[in-house]
Amino acid sequence: METNRTITLNRSAGFSTRLSDFWDLTKPRMNAVVVVTTLAGYCLTAPDPVKWTLLMVTLVGTALAAAGASVLNQLVERDYDALMPRTADRPLPAGRIHPSAACVFGMVLAGGGIAMLAIDVNILTASLGVLTLVTYLFVYTPAKRYTTLCTLLGAVPGAIPVMMGCTAATGRITLTAIDLFLILFVWQIPHFLAIAILYRDDYAKGGFHMLPVADGRLDVTGRQIILYCLALIPLTVFPFVLASAGWAYLSVAMALNVIFTWCGFALARRRSRQYARRLFWASLAYILCLLPLMVLDHRDTPSQSLNAGVAYADTPY
Repeated sequence: METNRTITLNRSAGFSTRLSDFWDLTKPRMNAVVVVTTLAGYCLTAPDPVKWTLLMVTLVGTALAAAGASVLNQLVERDYDALMPRTADRPLPAGRIHPSAACVFGMVLAGGGIAMLAIDVNILTASLGVLTLVTYLFVYTPAKRYTTLCTLLGAVPGAIPVMMGCTAATGRITLTAIDLFLILFVWQIPHFLAIAILYRDDYAKGGFHMLPVADGRLDVTGRQIILYCLALIPLTVFPFVLASAGWAYLSVAMALNVIFTWCGFALARRRSRQYARRLFWASLAYILCLLPLMVLDHRDTPSQSLNAGVAYADTPY
């Protein structure tokens, strides 16, 4: 009797662990940022009243596609992940999930997400989802093995989801969508360079050609961080110039830029893990404050109001 109970408990624990492993393959924390940026893009461009069903379908479809991309990325990189202490215990390199199961899981998630966007949102948003998958899996992922430009290449799929939110709401690519894309693109460079500094020993063991790995003294890395922190300033002013955000947004955005840039300069000068960690947390605080603030202080532009009817003609619900 006790033996049967033990077997049942072990099976239950095994099933729970397996579910947890599949969940971990989707990189939920990273994809939460993807969903937040998609939500921000939608809220910043959607004419009133917000179509909540369309918004939810957009978020779910984008989340599924992003989760599928994460699974397939780990499938491709499983042998390299096994070389790095930080990733060696992931489900695939640790052997807890078979590669064929991960492949099917990733393709179902990605395909389901893209299909949902194509059928229930619009073709433009689905096409941007496909572009995200292609650039992430077939451009950024292999580039990490060969060039220090991989961070720039990886920033493209990382910035597209905010445009997907915009195109889901309006059916077209607007100036606001382009500016949001550029903000997310530029923001990612210091954010990921800070991560690469924190884990550059791991990246070196895995054979990833990140800039901080090749740049031993971090001279070039420091200059890149400062350059992109400064580039964020005019990009974050642009919503105010477009009259799509007000003085409250502008004031806080400038304060965020000062803090973020100061952290970038401090890291470039000190070149230590302590300051890299500080920049990493500052980057998260920056984007998680900037986007909600932009939404809260958002105001419709004349062109947005005039085109509201046209925009929603291309979307269901």
